[in-house]
Amino acid sequence: MPLPSLEEIAKRRRSLGLNQRELARLAGVSQSFVAKIEAGKINPSYGLAKALFDTLERLESKEELRAADVMHPDVTGIDGGAAVSEASELMRETGYSQLPVYKGGRVVGSINEGTIIGALLRVKDPLSLSETKVEEVMEESFPMVDGSTPVNLVSTLLRYTPAVLVTVKGEVKGIITKADLLKIVTRPG
Repeated sequence: MPLPSLEEIAKRRRSLGLNQRELARLAGVSQSFVAKIEAGKINPSYGLAKALFDTLERLESKEELRAADVMHPDVTGIDGGAAVSEASELMRETGYSQLPVYKGGRVVGSINEGTIIGALLRVKDPLSLSETKVEEVMEESFPMVDGSTPVNLVSTLLRYTPAVLVTVKGEVKGIITKADLLKIVTRPG
């Protein structure tokens, strides 16, 4: 696999907030060597260039937040056979505006406040909706991602869906909502 252009070294180093001396120390080369590469004065061997890019890659992957870093590990869901009134009550009690819907331990759909309000508009007798089964009004399941998925990808998904489920080997281990992403912005340090 070919290495990126040598001009990328300075850009990536700066984006990580490193000076040349810090990058050199981490990559096991001299600061003057990094300076000469960035100035275009030398063309390093493949092995030395790869060492610099590997160091940058390692640092970038450490800095990037992953789904597992921001997920809420306690996933509250509801069985598809439960009544809509139970889902509504569970949302009210927990303060969650959306829930995954399970059937036999598997996620089969989702329900949120908008789903219930939409169903209310479609029925003649709104009181009849309270005993309707969740599986009769539920929407598609929330998207599922692995815990190592970058948060920027999760952010993109959340533009189109109220929540994203985080899975490990197909088992739901967490949930991320827009509120969870807003916490990143307000997180100290």
